[in-house]
Amino acid sequence: MTADASFDRLDDDDFPAYTMGRAAAMLGTTQGFLRALGEARLITPLRSEGGHRRYSRYQLRIAARARELVDQGTPIDAACRIVVLEDQLEEAQRMNAEYRAAAAAKPGAAA
Repeated sequence: MTADASFDRLDDDDFPAYTMGRAAAMLGTTQGFLRALGEARLITPLRSEGGHRRYSRYQLRIAARARELVDQGTPIDAACRIVVLEDQLEEAQRMNAEYRAAAAAKPGAAA
């Protein structure tokens, strides 16, 4: 991969750029917490060639939300389920808005 190709990935939310240690430091949590999120299947980090976990910015945002819930006293398994449900709701709302916009754009559609 060339340097130019590497720079293109700096804006990619799904690029696994952060090591476990760096991710934990950024979130202000432990590496064990990140492992627990992986065990709960909330996030699945990619692995480097050496087998080390690598996290993307998108995964860090999910982990941060789970941490907020855990810090409020929610058990980790419940926090993971809440985050999944919130994500599903957001996606459903986005799709619903797209369907409404498409329906409104059709000729003869009621406004």
